[in-house]
Amino acid sequence: MLNVIDEFTRECLAIRVSRKLKALDVIDVLSDLFSLRGVPGHIRSDNGPEFIAKAVQDWIAAVGSKTVYIEPGSPWENGYCESFNAKLRDELLNGEVFYTLKEVSVVIEQWRRHYNSIRPHSSLGYRPPAPEVVIWPTEPSNSAPLAHPAIVTRPTMH
Repeated sequence: MLNVIDEFTRECLAIRVSRKLKALDVIDVLSDLFSLRGVPGHIRSDNGPEFIAKAVQDWIAAVGSKTVYIEPGSPWENGYCESFNAKLRDELLNGEVFYTLKEVSVVIEQWRRHYNSIRPHSSLGYRPPAPEVVIWPTEPSNSAPLAHPAIVTRPTMH
């Protein structure tokens, strides 16, 4: 699994499931995320072959970001991801038996959405990192909309 976590919000942005992940898988996931959310200042990762591949390093540099690698054997330098991986294992993977990659992908995506939008996080004041969007109803189309037709709720950090 390739897990992408936002260090600031703790939101799990993506989980790619495959029997073997390659540099092109990393580029594919990151390009989708960069298109949706913009290019981050840096990408922190371990020193796995799919992350240190020249193609990944060149692509990240070409889009205007930087690579930050943790020291080998120092998982605490990537603590948010390590914490996330432990929660994924404890809350889902240890209790499931999967028969196909498609099943794994579907179940993990459901868990990822729950993790982001519903599950309380102690480090965020027991709020989820990306709560569900709240849409206020509008009046029927033949009249003016309400004063606040849509409000997006996100946790604020003080």
